Amino acid sequence: ARYRTGEGWYDARLTAYGPLQVDPATAALHYAQSIFEGLKAYAQPDGSVATFRPEANAARFVRGAQRLAMPPVPDEAFLAAVDALVEADRDWVPTGADQTLYLRPYQLASEPFLGVRPAQEYLFLVIASPAGPYFPRGVQPVSVYLSEDYIRAAPGGTGEVKCAGNYAASLLAQEQAIAAGCDQVVWLDALEKRYVEEMGGMNLFFVLGSGAGAELVTPELTGTLLPGITRDSLITLARERGHRVTERRFSVDEWRAGVADGSVTETFACGTAAVITPVGEVKARTGGFTVGDGTPGPIAMGLREALLDIQHGRVPDTRGWLHRVA
Repeated sequence: ARYRTGEGWYDARLTAYGPLQVDPATAALHYAQSIFEGLKAYAQPDGSVATFRPEANAARFVRGAQRLAMPPVPDEAFLAAVDALVEADRDWVPTGADQTLYLRPYQLASEPFLGVRPAQEYLFLVIASPAGPYFPRGVQPVSVYLSEDYIRAAPGGTGEVKCAGNYAASLLAQEQAIAAGCDQVVWLDALEKRYVEEMGGMNLFFVLGSGAGAELVTPELTGTLLPGITRDSLITLARERGHRVTERRFSVDEWRAGVADGSVTETFACGTAAVITPVGEVKARTGGFTVGDGTPGPIAMGLREALLDIQHGRVPDTRGWLHRVA
């Protein structure tokens, strides 16, 4: 679909996948007015296909557009576009264990001009690709590196929206993490560099205690963190299972001390791609540590299985999270 100031959204259509032809002065290439979303379509046991909480992606897409001075795509248009593509490509929705059709809606400034102002023309597109299981050989904990040289987002910035610039700015720190022998980078707050915020592009949870009485702590949404849909879903599931879930600031010192005295028993990240990724080892200039025994913990694995069961239709969807498409 296309947008032009004074005309609104127009020319919405389903077309074959192909290259985009853009003018060298296309605004998104120079001024980074570009946002995206990520969600999945899941084959269901009855042969139908469903997406997971797409209305939450649509709402976040609107907030991202507003933050970048872009015209929002109406929720109903976002959902209609996703549905149309899934219906057309339903034969590409894989049916194997933990396999999905990954969907990428995105919006970019398409007006050709040089000048720092919001564009007056935009493109909204949705593309899709079959995706295999994130952990094809079983869930494995990742090692993480605490970024003390770079920050992901600052108060008043764009940390809470999925804009392209956030990810470009993260790549150097991710390379630093890899050079340190780690899989992922962990971001700290911009002001004090004391408080944990995110892992790469995923939200983090810390498990305090064990068993039914375990408490889950996740960094609070201050405007610098992405309000993850998987994060929100896991908070709901954990509370339904009887766990106390607290959203608050969580410092590196508390993490390190909790691991040392055994009060922090698990750490895991969550997001659309992996659902849940356990964190096994933490490295930093001030010294590293291992969470628990370095293997996936029972709380993380239990929540992961519970959410996957809902998404793939293996248990009843009592919360209305699945959106039947085809």
